[in-house]
Amino acid sequence: MKEKTLRLLDTLRRKDRKSVLFVCLGNICRSPAAEGVFRAMVEEAGQQDCWHIDSAGTGRYHIGQLPDNRMRVHARRRGLELTHRCRQVCEADFDDFDIIIPMDADNEANLRRVAPSPEALDKIVPMAEFVDMAMRYDYIPDPYYEGAEGFELVLDLLYSGCSRLLSLLS
Repeated sequence: MKEKTLRLLDTLRRKDRKSVLFVCLGNICRSPAAEGVFRAMVEEAGQQDCWHIDSAGTGRYHIGQLPDNRMRVHARRRGLELTHRCRQVCEADFDDFDIIIPMDADNEANLRRVAPSPEALDKIVPMAEFVDMAMRYDYIPDPYYEGAEGFELVLDLLYSGCSRLLSLLS
C-alpha cells in the first residue's frame, strides 16, 4: 500500500465519523455495489452510526436511475438490496467525503481532473489498493458488457476490498 494511503488511513482511523464515496463511470454497477457491500459490512460490525457511505459516477449517463438490474439481481443473491439512485460526482464531494475510491484508472483520472485542490487529490485512493493481491486484479473491471460471471467477479473483488478497507479503518 502506498505511503500516502497509509497516512490518510491513519488520519481517518482517529475520526469518530468517517465518510467514503465509491466511484465508477455510470454509477450503475461497480460503485453502487461497493456502496451496498460496504454498508452491509458496516452494519454487521455495528458501526452504521460511524459512517456516511455513498457512490457516484464520473459520467452523467444514468442520473436518477437505479443500479443496473443485473447487478441488483447478483447482489440480491448475496443478501444485498441496491436501492441507490445514480448521481454524478461533483466538486462538493471532495469536501463532503474523507476518502474517494475509484474502481479503475480511468475513473481515477477523471476524479483527478475535477479535484479542486491538492488536499482533494490526496483523498483519492483506488479500490485496487484494498483488494487482496491473490485475486490478481489491479482494478475493478466493468461488468456492463459481460455475462453473469462478470458481475460475480466484481462482487467478489468488492467483498475483498471492502473487508480490508473496514478492517484498516476500524
